[in-house]
Amino acid sequence: MSHAPDPASGLRRIIHVDMDAFYASVEQRDDPGLRGAPVAVGGSGTRSVVAAASYEARQFGVHSAMSSVTARRKCPELVFVPPRFDVYRAVSQQIRAVFARYTSLIEPLSLDEAYLDVTVPYVDRGSATAIAEEIRAAIRFETNLTASAGVSYNKFLAKLASDYRKPDGLFVITPSMGPAFVEELPVGKFHGVGPVTAAKMNKFGIYTGLDLRQQTRAFLTTHFGKAGDYFYGLARAEDDRPVVANHPRKSLGVETTFARDLLAWEEVAPALEPVFGKLWAAYSKHDLTARTVTAKIKYANFQQITRSRSCVEVITSRAIIEELCLGLLQPHFPPPRGVRLLGVTLSNFGAAIVAENRQTKLALG
Repeated sequence: MSHAPDPASGLRRIIHVDMDAFYASVEQRDDPGLRGAPVAVGGSGTRSVVAAASYEARQFGVHSAMSSVTARRKCPELVFVPPRFDVYRAVSQQIRAVFARYTSLIEPLSLDEAYLDVTVPYVDRGSATAIAEEIRAAIRFETNLTASAGVSYNKFLAKLASDYRKPDGLFVITPSMGPAFVEELPVGKFHGVGPVTAAKMNKFGIYTGLDLRQQTRAFLTTHFGKAGDYFYGLARAEDDRPVVANHPRKSLGVETTFARDLLAWEEVAPALEPVFGKLWAAYSKHDLTARTVTAKIKYANFQQITRSRSCVEVITSRAIIEELCLGLLQPHFPPPRGVRLLGVTLSNFGAAIVAENRQTKLALG
């Protein structure tokens, strides 16, 4: 049986499924005493970072990648629970098994979310919406957890739709709704538009999808390079990225640009604290097995260098990442000129990694 999108219709049927506060919800499910309480998955130490927050905690402004000290300040009643990644992986496999009943075109983004192409499903329920409802019901029945889902004709809109009625929601963006839905969207919500790109767009007076749509393709490619073509399409609710199954991720990186250039070695470790926190949270969430750490330095004159070091064994702790990265950076301090950006990337992943369809850069604003 052919399992490719139907070219006759000209439209795909894409579902984006996103578990609701996954790690925290698993902890609340398994410990009744945590239900209804503000929960943060992660350590509570001065150098710890929140890996996930329950919806009760989010009401206080607590979110993933936030330092635990800040989270505690925002929510004094916050309950910290150490992560149990073996449990999260097992539950994730249960969820993937549900997806596999409907399609082989499954693109996991992490343990708790995935794209599904159900243009030609194994089991046809008449619409992608009906399949999404059935998947959500099966997840609830089999795991006692809730999932939100978005349904649309491309990945960009399906992901937007899954966020629209969280938690435990389902939203559909039809072809007739797509362009209008994008018009009111802040550009920072667009896939591929990080804080730096959003700020650059804002400088040109581009704040919403409608503002973006009013720009010519030539203008966008001039100022944003190859991504300009992609943004031109998104502004028109167009996204031809396929759902790609079993495409391995090549790297995971975090970088941050400083408000003022760094000059002293003593400034480096504190400046990289949020970078290490965010990188470790993402590395753990995506269940990856890296062996190489790369440190990046961009100087005030925009020249940049990278230095890498590889391990024989898989990197299993944040402390290893910090040790390797700082060891790579120290010979370059004091620097010949101010340092405007530092970045850390993990790569050289083993075979046992979660499928991904692209490199991911998690920029800090």
